[in-house]
Amino acid sequence: MEHRLEDYYTIKEGRKLRYGYTTGSCAAAAAKAAAAMLFLGEEITEVYLLTPKGISLFLTVLDITKEDNYVKCAVKKDAGDDPDVTDGILIYAAVTRESRLKAGQVELLGGVGVGRVTRPGLDQPVGSEAINSVPREMIEKEVREILHKSHAKEGAKVVIEVPEGEALAEKTFNPRLGIKGGISILGTTGIVVPMSEEALLSSIEAQIHMHLAEGESHLLITPGNYGQAFIREHTDFDYKKVIQCSNYVGKTLDLAAACGVSRITFAAHIGKFIKVAGGIMDTHSKSADCRSELMAACAIRAGADLRTAKAILDTSVTEEAVAILKKENILKPAMEIVAVRAQEHLCHRAGGKIAIDLILFSNREGKLAEVNADIKKEVSVKVLNR
Repeated sequence: MEHRLEDYYTIKEGRKLRYGYTTGSCAAAAAKAAAAMLFLGEEITEVYLLTPKGISLFLTVLDITKEDNYVKCAVKKDAGDDPDVTDGILIYAAVTRESRLKAGQVELLGGVGVGRVTRPGLDQPVGSEAINSVPREMIEKEVREILHKSHAKEGAKVVIEVPEGEALAEKTFNPRLGIKGGISILGTTGIVVPMSEEALLSSIEAQIHMHLAEGESHLLITPGNYGQAFIREHTDFDYKKVIQCSNYVGKTLDLAAACGVSRITFAAHIGKFIKVAGGIMDTHSKSADCRSELMAACAIRAGADLRTAKAILDTSVTEEAVAILKKENILKPAMEIVAVRAQEHLCHRAGGKIAIDLILFSNREGKLAEVNADIKKEVSVKVLNR
């Protein structure tokens, strides 16, 4: 299979990672090949596709089935060096002549393994196949060009299928988004950039839109699984409605503010949000890691002596620092200071557009501190003047 992607790569941690191509590109290429074999009578073993990103792909056509008014074939997904659960699967397109359709008209449907939208606020309306807008345009454009070239008097029905889609969907965000029965056909550029932020941030934005469409303007956000588990076990919130923002705290706030979210409750492990208390909005250790310094600073503010501060500076994990603070009987005031500082930075990043509540916890001690947006000023004065 020749992609012509040899010159396209990104550098991560000193490694050269090659680009791949999306499920949308696979579906469009398979549909183009099937339509050409059906309407032009061509023998197709390789299909050319120009992606929206401007990168040309030459993709091998696999598993061809031909009948008088029907051709079905597949293209294999290649995610490059991105850890994508759909890597290596076959994306099928079945194209049928349809006399009930006008010349040049294309009817696009999702078949087995393609999810269906069941909740509002996503790229496609409720009840539609989870084939997003750009892939739809790509598929329909390629097939229409074949119809025009063949001078066909009828239209074409295109059904996209992913035999492994239903099983794979459980490993994606689809269940959380209310997309049932399979994977989504995705891609805004047609190209997969390895380990990029784009896919995760797109998923976060989709979840925000979905909650807003269901009338929920108060969102529950946590960096990851620890936070979701804490919410499930220690709060009255519905943990199933949690949005996980990973390390992208700031960019998630940007998206929420742009979408019109009115309130956010963050539930976060101290190991992540001690960084936010220092104004760090990308909490990945590669971006910044001054946890012990920030813990020591807040401890001093809470009344810690020099010996305690030095002990905290020597810690390698925040749970160890929490244990020191507990031993010195200043855990509660120190964590209140952390919570207030973190919330102030969150509100600043949101431009004052969002009311923000914050719950801090540790795996050993449970809830450490909580700041509510409605009583922020009183809490702030009390804590910082302690």
